Amino acid sequence: MNQRLMLLDTASLYFRAFYGVPDSIRRSDGTPVNAVRGLLDMIARLTADYGATHLIACWDDDWRPQWRVDLLPTYKAHRVAETVEDAPDVETVPDPLEAQIPMIRRTLELAGVAVVGAPGYEADDVIGTYAGGADLPVDAVTGDRDLFQVIDDGRDVRVIYTARGMKNLEVLTEASIVARYRVLPQQYADYATLRGDSSDGLPGVAGIGEKTAASLLGEYGTLDALLAAAKDRSSSLSSPMRSKLAAAADYLEVAPDVVRVARDLQLPGVEEAGAQLQPITGDERAELEQLSTRWNLGGSVQRLLASFDRYA
Repeated sequence: MNQRLMLLDTASLYFRAFYGVPDSIRRSDGTPVNAVRGLLDMIARLTADYGATHLIACWDDDWRPQWRVDLLPTYKAHRVAETVEDAPDVETVPDPLEAQIPMIRRTLELAGVAVVGAPGYEADDVIGTYAGGADLPVDAVTGDRDLFQVIDDGRDVRVIYTARGMKNLEVLTEASIVARYRVLPQQYADYATLRGDSSDGLPGVAGIGEKTAASLLGEYGTLDALLAAAKDRSSSLSSPMRSKLAAAADYLEVAPDVVRVARDLQLPGVEEAGAQLQPITGDERAELEQLSTRWNLGGSVQRLLASFDRYA
């Protein structure tokens, strides 16, 4: 079997599972288990369909890092449920999903799935670091467009994009991003900075939408080069565009560092993290099978066990 590393944007997936599987599926005590079931089914299917041999569930140790908020206070501000001093803010998460997160962690642990996060960073940053440093092909599974910036055909790094649902997964490569946005993956962070992204609280530059952002990056290559042209009176950049960029100067000074995923976190190596997939055996298999009944996980556990059995 050819080796391939799969990186899960775990929160993106369990949120999708929560909203995609009926919450009428519950344990005997009434606790919903739809997100647990859905995530296990996703993992079973994704690893089988895309030939993963290694798997890391990348975790949001901090879903809204303070250093990003310090640079751009609007960053994910609309998703804050409670501000906490000297600790990560509390994200707006439905209570029925919040109750399932410990169950998700336990089932992943029993399945031998590596779970990796980094203090002060998001799962995107963990994915960016592994995708940039892995010595084997990579599939990043996410519904987050920010991760388009990690796509790299030369290193065989793809994104399995879940935004249209598990029945309509898209395998995105450099050609896919160019066709969709008219920018290269390595330009995507600059593109998102210019056009903005309301889902992350990025205001963008007033008067610059998707087409204009793509056109500017097509001509100048990078945001830095565009801003240099804006300061160069001899450049061909129009006066109205210079004015728009000047008006957004404070935002443009900080936003690129907010949007770019980290590539240099100190993380355990792929093998050190225990990412290689293998059959679930012994006490862990027995406990998973018990939880299948006790937590009403239905056939999801059996499908996961069967999927991992193929690594024997």
